[in-house]
Amino acid sequence: MSTEVGAEPARADTRAARLDTPEILNVAAWLPLRAAEQPDALAVAVARQASGGRSVYDELSAAQLEARSNAIAHGLVRAGITRGVRTVLMVAPSPAFFALTFALLKVGAVPVLVDPGMGIANLGTCLAEAEPEAFIGVPKAHAARIALGWARKTIRTKIMVGPWLPGCGQTLARLEAQSPAEPFAAIEPEPEEMAAILFTSGSTGVPKGVITPHRVFANQVRLLQLCFGIEPGERDLSTFPLFALFGPALGMAAIVPVMDASRPAQADPRNLLQALSDYECTNMFASPALIDKLGRHCEAHEIALPSLRRAISAGAPASIPSLARFAPWLTEGAQVFTPYGATESLPVAVIGSDMILAETRHDTEAGRGVCVGEPVPGMEVAIIPITDEAIASWSEVQPLPAGTGEIGEIVVAGPVVTPAYYAREASTALAKIPDGDRIRHRMGDVGYIDARGRLWMCGRKAHRVETADGPLFTVPCEAVFNALDEVRRAALVPLGPPGQAVPVICVELMPGAEWAAVEPKLRAAAAAHELTRSIERFMHHRGSFPVDVRHNSKIFREKLAVWAAKEAGR
Repeated sequence: MSTEVGAEPARADTRAARLDTPEILNVAAWLPLRAAEQPDALAVAVARQASGGRSVYDELSAAQLEARSNAIAHGLVRAGITRGVRTVLMVAPSPAFFALTFALLKVGAVPVLVDPGMGIANLGTCLAEAEPEAFIGVPKAHAARIALGWARKTIRTKIMVGPWLPGCGQTLARLEAQSPAEPFAAIEPEPEEMAAILFTSGSTGVPKGVITPHRVFANQVRLLQLCFGIEPGERDLSTFPLFALFGPALGMAAIVPVMDASRPAQADPRNLLQALSDYECTNMFASPALIDKLGRHCEAHEIALPSLRRAISAGAPASIPSLARFAPWLTEGAQVFTPYGATESLPVAVIGSDMILAETRHDTEAGRGVCVGEPVPGMEVAIIPITDEAIASWSEVQPLPAGTGEIGEIVVAGPVVTPAYYAREASTALAKIPDGDRIRHRMGDVGYIDARGRLWMCGRKAHRVETADGPLFTVPCEAVFNALDEVRRAALVPLGPPGQAVPVICVELMPGAEWAAVEPKLRAAAAAHELTRSIERFMHHRGSFPVDVRHNSKIFREKLAVWAAKEAGR
């Protein structure tokens, strides 16, 4: 499927988009524009730990990032990494990571980005599916590639980011050193030309490679500006590297703190706050786990965050207590925005902490789901009857009416909807619905649209518990029990087959709480709400729930259900 420079580019299905096409499709084309406007403006600062615990930073100006990405782009072409070549990039956040990614986009190669946190087995599967023709990585990544045989049959070109090792091709340093100090004109892609393959996290299912056209990246830039009012000259505390790649298009510098980007929940809040203070960051993109950790730290040490204009939290819904803990340390007018979406379509809707804490939290705590806000401009959201089967055409669907509270499956359409999964036709058929000249995406979540046009999310479709009396949904049910002070986390799982399942609430207690005292409160809470009155089984899970370490908020319910079944059988 690879193509050479000047050859016909790979195309995805054009039905995924409907709105007008942005003027600049290749996000790497913003680099020379920013470098010409403000060559000395900061583009990237990446922290590393120095002696004494303080962070020191490796910086690139706009002109330096442009020059380095040009040199790498020339080297990539000489190495045979050209338009359409699928290229695995396994490099930690660093100046090299940013320059490499923009260079790949300039030459029209297709970066294959996987999260190392998904585990060795999933990594091997993902890389085999992507059929990469090139591999660019740090020594540890190359060592794993060689030892585990990742994509051995398809990889032809290898580049080492670091000291040379046998079997790892040439080094990035040599590639750059041999390049002319000349500009490299970024390709002008077609809207549906493949820009990247981004693998889903795998935290709620098998990781899948999402075909992401240039049209999607360009529209994401436009929606970030439109929804959050990001202006040139801002600085972003970047805890998620992919978001930071939009920086040049937004005119916003990326400040990367000392942390393991694949395990944000384990980050030291002191490192994040130091970077935020050192560069007076105005924006922060962080997972819900980081929002919670930073909020606890700020509360304990009374640390204000005066430079932040906004925080953007994605990956999972941020909990109400974590938002209530974090928001008071922001300046007046600043808030936490929680965009709803997925790798296959982001953003879909957005809501701010002001509305959550003042209004929607009360409905959430009463078991009505989590409000994720109104759809962003250009995005359409529909609720359809729940089915686990593929849907061949949108004409077969009768959407549920808004304003009734009836829970169904969330389906979206618009400019950031991706067209397909790479090399997974069956998964594509289950997730996509053809609709004339466009494609709708099934989010895999359930929810409803209220009378004001706001979307409410009620959990993953695959996690619903099908009882003899009908389905129960995780988010509404769990909220009833999470409202108890002694409960750290509650999770709804089934005992028995679909249609006959007995609903069980697994409970992780706060430190010091006693199960004997908490269980009667759980039963009283269940009886007080109509949607939970059928729940009579409660299980105390000693220790932490099995969770995705990258988020610390996504519970591995399948593992928890296995545990509950074993406990019930004792």
